[in-house]
Amino acid sequence: MASGEDRQRSWRSSILGPSGERLMASTGGAAIAETVTLPIDTAKVRLQLQKSGEGSVRHYSGMVNCMLSIYREEGTAALFKGLGPALVRQVCYTGMSFVLYEPIRDAITTKGGDAGFVNRLLAGGTAGAIGITVMNPAEVIKTKMQGSRSATSVRQLFVEVWSHEGIFGFWAGIRPNVTRTFLVCAAELGTYDQAKHSLISHGLLTDGPLAHLSASAIAGLASASTSTPADVVKTRLMNQAGQHHEMSIFENGLFISGKILSNSPLVYDLPVIIGIPSDSHEVSPSLPPTPMQ
Repeated sequence: MASGEDRQRSWRSSILGPSGERLMASTGGAAIAETVTLPIDTAKVRLQLQKSGEGSVRHYSGMVNCMLSIYREEGTAALFKGLGPALVRQVCYTGMSFVLYEPIRDAITTKGGDAGFVNRLLAGGTAGAIGITVMNPAEVIKTKMQGSRSATSVRQLFVEVWSHEGIFGFWAGIRPNVTRTFLVCAAELGTYDQAKHSLISHGLLTDGPLAHLSASAIAGLASASTSTPADVVKTRLMNQAGQHHEMSIFENGLFISGKILSNSPLVYDLPVIIGIPSDSHEVSPSLPPTPMQ
């Protein structure tokens, strides 16, 4: 006779199924991770909105300096600006990505064959691109809240974007966002899957927490390395949603990309991207006007 624990496990499996279990696990983990890392994300947004290039005055010299400055000038709560829309975006986007990943991977893989690294990358990127397209409005609101030094509410920003640009304003930065997310998910899902498979199949590690942690570290490094340029353009476009600008969102994307490339070579900005203070970056006593207003 089945025990109570076996019956509960059987009931949970029959109700949820594999997709439901992946959805619950991924969304729960995403909510915890987003809350814990939001101060770092807020610092990233502030750093990306700074003017670039030699001679430009920078308010923040790196990630740690940015977080400390926000804490001193705006208080602890400012480090968690945009938590509400951030959780909505992350939980829904991550849930959709994880649920869609395996069906897409299996659909593009020859029946009975190994998925292979390329198919894993394509499946991960496609799943993420679909998820972030749906959740772009939440990210626009989150980015604008994090980039503002004044107190703002979701309702206030929603009305601001809607009144100036209508519904299309909530999809500001969609092109670089989809590009960034494709790269992130391809790296995070595809590289993680491949790295874990390789570590275990080559006998370097046994299937367990250490193998999963090692694969996650490899995937995280690949993700951050490939997605940062698109992420900078995406952040600046989203921050100007609801503001008056003469160019279209697409034209602004090209303009911002050109300005970043002409004023801020990767080598020059790398210390700021990874949070290392640099003596060549002058730190100003106050935050400069928001770029591209």
